[in-house]
Amino acid sequence: MNEILQALIGGLASGAQYALMALGFSLAFGILRVINFAHGAFYVVGGYAAYWLTHELGLPYPVGVVAAVLVTAAIGYAFELFIIERRIDDHLATIVLTLGASLIGGASMLALFGAQAMQFGGALSGTFNVGDVYLPKARVLTILVAAAAIFAVYQLLYRTRLGNALRALTDDREMAISMGMRPKVLFPLAFAIATGLAGLTGALVTPQFSLAPFVGEHVLMISFLTVILGGLGSLPGAVIAAILVGLVESFVGVYVGGSWAPLILFSGILVLLVARPSGLLGHRTVNA
Repeated sequence: MNEILQALIGGLASGAQYALMALGFSLAFGILRVINFAHGAFYVVGGYAAYWLTHELGLPYPVGVVAAVLVTAAIGYAFELFIIERRIDDHLATIVLTLGASLIGGASMLALFGAQAMQFGGALSGTFNVGDVYLPKARVLTILVAAAAIFAVYQLLYRTRLGNALRALTDDREMAISMGMRPKVLFPLAFAIATGLAGLTGALVTPQFSLAPFVGEHVLMISFLTVILGGLGSLPGAVIAAILVGLVESFVGVYVGGSWAPLILFSGILVLLVARPSGLLGHRTVNA
């Protein structure tokens, strides 16, 4: 029973991490139609921002996390406003621009902090004891913060005028523009939210593992696969798929072996996408 609970908590923590990343990735694609290959770089920037603020400036870890979110959101806002917006309707150009931004982000962190991986998990050390079960504080915190962030994004998108405007641009951009909505104002805000979620993930997760200039590449790959599995542009699909991926990864690692987890996970995703190319909650397209 303890082993099952440990695997469940581990899977939910991994799923929460993937959900935050996939939510931001899916948000950028769903609203802007931009595949943001710099998403992993924003994850790394969030981790380094939290590290520098807590270790160099001595700020409390929660303050560092909030500041990391604001920093990555501000960078994302400026990047969309001054660079992506100029080529927003050229999908190939936006892919190239975000790939370039990813390389620049990794190289910048390498130049500023060096290649050596950094550890700064002191604020998240320790466990909660529930009977004979030991729950790492870091994993529990990841689950709670991710749940709160996902709830906040849901409230923003479905309970506010800003969210209604963003969803209107997603559903029918031309009609939304004709009704007075301004993409050049709303798109940078949406991209800032997306990159802020990546920064939040980096600030939460890198203390648990390690922080290096290019650790975001693996996270980006998992996020991309998760978004495809959930259905491109579907925010609920991205969250559900992320939790499923985290649980499968955790239980396979515990009961089969860690080395088998990627093989079984990616094979399962491949089979599901062959059976349902639109993903779990994606919309099927019908050719005329």
